[in-house]
Amino acid sequence: MENLIKSFLKFSNSLVIPLLIASFQIIAQQGGESANPERIERDLVSYPAIFFDRYQPITALDMVNQVPGFQLDSSNNNFLEVRGFSESAGNMLINDRRPSTKSDSLSNMLARIPASSVEKIELIRGQVRNIDMRGQSVVANLILLEGIPASIQWQATARQTFGHGPVTPALNVSYADTWEGVDINIGVNGRKNGVGREGTEDIFDGNGNLLESRYDDRVNRNDFITPNLNAAFWMGNTLVQINSNYTYGIRSTDTVSDRTDVTINRREFISFEHDETEETVEFSLDLERDFSTSFQAKAIFLYNDGSEDFEDLQTDVDGSGSQTLFRVADGVFNSSELIGRLEFDWAGFDNHIIQVNAERAHNILDSNLIQTDDVGAGPVTVDVPGANSRVEETRWDFLVKDNWRLERFELEYGLGAEASRITQTGDAELVRDFFFLKPQMILNYSSMDRNQTRLRAAREIAQLNLEDFVSATEFLDDDVALGNPNIKPDATWKLELSHEKRFGQTGIIKVSLFHDWISDVLDLLPLTADFEAPGNIGNGRRWGVIGEGTLPLEWLGLTAAKLDFKVRIQDSTVVDPVTGENRSLSIPSLSGGPVTFDIENKYAYTLDFRQDIRSQQWAWGWGLWERGKQLRFKVNELEIYDEGAEFRFFIETTRWFGIKLRLQGENILNFADIRERNIFTGERNLSPIDSRQYRDRTRGARLSITLSGNF
Repeated sequence: MENLIKSFLKFSNSLVIPLLIASFQIIAQQGGESANPERIERDLVSYPAIFFDRYQPITALDMVNQVPGFQLDSSNNNFLEVRGFSESAGNMLINDRRPSTKSDSLSNMLARIPASSVEKIELIRGQVRNIDMRGQSVVANLILLEGIPASIQWQATARQTFGHGPVTPALNVSYADTWEGVDINIGVNGRKNGVGREGTEDIFDGNGNLLESRYDDRVNRNDFITPNLNAAFWMGNTLVQINSNYTYGIRSTDTVSDRTDVTINRREFISFEHDETEETVEFSLDLERDFSTSFQAKAIFLYNDGSEDFEDLQTDVDGSGSQTLFRVADGVFNSSELIGRLEFDWAGFDNHIIQVNAERAHNILDSNLIQTDDVGAGPVTVDVPGANSRVEETRWDFLVKDNWRLERFELEYGLGAEASRITQTGDAELVRDFFFLKPQMILNYSSMDRNQTRLRAAREIAQLNLEDFVSATEFLDDDVALGNPNIKPDATWKLELSHEKRFGQTGIIKVSLFHDWISDVLDLLPLTADFEAPGNIGNGRRWGVIGEGTLPLEWLGLTAAKLDFKVRIQDSTVVDPVTGENRSLSIPSLSGGPVTFDIENKYAYTLDFRQDIRSQQWAWGWGLWERGKQLRFKVNELEIYDEGAEFRFFIETTRWFGIKLRLQGENILNFADIRERNIFTGERNLSPIDSRQYRDRTRGARLSITLSGNF
């Protein structure tokens, strides 16, 4: 292991030094950015509020987004997919504490905090003030000032997606104050979205001859409103925090498909409508107390209840205007989550901090679906096996760990255990129990020159999505997504070696190597010659490299400019349950939208350039995001989805009345979304191709204007 670490350090330095030598020279000649009052300790990098003045921040989110080498995990965790707190911690703290909410995203919470309320932002890279890192290499900690007067934070946006409807608005307003010793934050977030896809889809036979040509136009309309209330106060020696929010949303998707069968010159029009109403209410309560200087305890209670009521319609009309099919699917998902968690920290031994966590989570998903088809003789009920079910999971999670500091080394080691019972009733009747041990170890080494090396080994258990247990219809592909009551969590041994190098005041580069050994890979499991469902297909592996950081660009002559980047390259292998041959890991469902780094594909990257012209109170920049193709291996199909790249730019200023004006363009080059669907006559790759579908769509360029401020 010692030789491995030395080799990795040598590799990392040889990789980054050529990139940084020019920056070092400029910093040495100009004295660096001496106005940047950054403070670096062994496990903590502190950025006082003045550090962010160059970025003209209005909210705490504006500041967090500019922390060098840090990217906020701002995804809004779906409590159906990530249950409990242990796996949904996020990488952001507020006053040393993780927000005890799941349906309220980190970015929304930070956007409600005025920049004037921020004292500093700390980048924590190890054990600091008994903070539980929960296996993460770095977290940001927002420290707020005390005694801040009442303030109102607001943001208004108008956005146009060209080719997909009118301008849509969004408005966020929040009020922060202290009343009778209670810190309160009340807000409301309302928005309308108008997006879509349009393009062609061609169907070929196995010999490449064109069979059918399609032109599809899809329009999405979404309306959401989310009020929230957060409060914190001291009750004796106990800190009490209350978080609550409610979300009401309406989604509407209309797709019109103009299809021509070129073999017989027959035209057909098919329309798909999806209407959905969502409601979610969440309440959480935190109680935190210091019983002594070396012993602290915290209790968390959270309840989340949600419903999703939807209707899918399909109408087929032939060239003469006669209806040939009317299909309806009415469904509802009702879900709830109840969590209780206890956390204990004890620092009674020198250089040791012992942490004990215990958590119980109870999740319920009720799924109901009725489908009817009418080909002219009246509606006929269609059986969708596994669509009407109730899934319940009760899960216990325990962890005991110790953090041991010794000079420049820091060792965190512990043992966790997870026990759960999953019960399914309705179309499927099954009860199963699971138990997993979860050992973990993290070794940090911080050098004198601000660099840090980290070795992490841990066993992680996947968080199942309860929706994978039930079936659903897919009208667009004329298919059924079957559920599987026999799914079990996959278990992964993770090994990661990383090296972080800091230079100048804002420069940072971090390189990480990782290798995962996965038991019971969750993929698509063949059930019959024509159908598959999410299931466990055997053991697999995943490995790769991640590079991320912030590069100041003064050495290129670009004053007050920087480039934030993150790049991931990976590969994987698993034995295909259809062919018996090795292939890469895939995903059970194709995923579109913003770039994320936790999807099974070959690569992903984000590049974000920004330059601030402080004398004129202007800033401008651009971003380029892309991720590799996504593959989905069905029993008789192979799907390949390629989103292409997305390019965006922005210009912003605070010149007038202290209000920030931001003009932003997204998907400027309107890159196409490509999906290729190969359908075989029998099992995939073991039989000839029966047909191939090639879809080429665009999302349209988007332009938005945002005004934000506080008073």
